[in-house]
Amino acid sequence: MTDVYGPAKRSAVMAQVKGKDTTPEMKVRKALTRLGARYRLHRKDLPGSPDIVLPGRRLAIFVHGCFWHGHDCARGARVPKANRDYWVAKVGRNRARDLVSQDALAALGWRVETIWECDLKDGAALTARLAGLLAARP
Repeated sequence: MTDVYGPAKRSAVMAQVKGKDTTPEMKVRKALTRLGARYRLHRKDLPGSPDIVLPGRRLAIFVHGCFWHGHDCARGARVPKANRDYWVAKVGRNRARDLVSQDALAALGWRVETIWECDLKDGAALTARLAGLLAARP
């Protein structure tokens, strides 16, 4: 099956996909702020440039979209029908890169936590999970 858009239009559509300050990331940041946590964003000096970093707690948080990082939920398991081989390879590369980043952070003594987009549906559970992460010391 061919793409429904031409190359120029597809490029414009894909350019609109954000990598920072996404809606799921903003929800996690607001929950952390409500809990009184102080954090830094997108630290380039750490492997994988984690979305949220709590330096005093040695905690790096990645907020992943289920589709883009191949989560095992219904949304993440869905593969587009158009250009299937490309998308399977793309998500596979993302997952491999995520593992390398997590391993490198762990080797540096950081705790690494991944929060999936589907985890944000239950706000109370998210708040409880974040509170538990903040309570645990390295």
